[in-house]
Amino acid sequence: MQQVQENIPAAAPGKAIAVGSAEYNAVLTFMYEEAALLDQLRLGEWGQLLATDLIYTAPLRHTRLGADHAKSFIRTVQHFHDDYRSVMGRILRLSGKSAWAEDPPSRTRRLVTNVMVRETDKPDELAVVSYLLLTRSRFSEHHVDVISCERHDILRREADGNFKLARREALLDQSVLGTANLAIFL
Repeated sequence: MQQVQENIPAAAPGKAIAVGSAEYNAVLTFMYEEAALLDQLRLGEWGQLLATDLIYTAPLRHTRLGADHAKSFIRTVQHFHDDYRSVMGRILRLSGKSAWAEDPPSRTRRLVTNVMVRETDKPDELAVVSYLLLTRSRFSEHHVDVISCERHDILRREADGNFKLARREALLDQSVLGTANLAIFL
């Protein structure tokens, strides 16, 4: 496993899918519907969008100066490194009565932008890069947490024509998170 990520590409290699094409619009619809499910706390439905071989990660970011800026992401320590089983466990816990960090639940708003879609070497998979701006508020406080990141996803088209999220890497913009926990999904 590579410990330091250098020169994160703007998008995975492969032919770009044209903005406005039917394929691009299908991906955009998936991304928007996914964000809505998470914001509406419909976690069971969101779980149905996940491939059973899902890998879902958020590597740690260090602040680097000058020429070392490209080495910002460290993969030996991560905010989370989940697979399908652990994500489904998180969904089960968040849906129950033992998720004290999310009781009452956070009120979130996910803004998904700058979506770029490319083909991969697998005909049933697409590489998707997007930006996420997530706001989160709790209780009756006026304070709002802001989390921003670049997400690198692999979407897999199933036999029924629908997409499943097979891989997500969330590259957080902050090296020190301004939120109490990451008991939410990015």
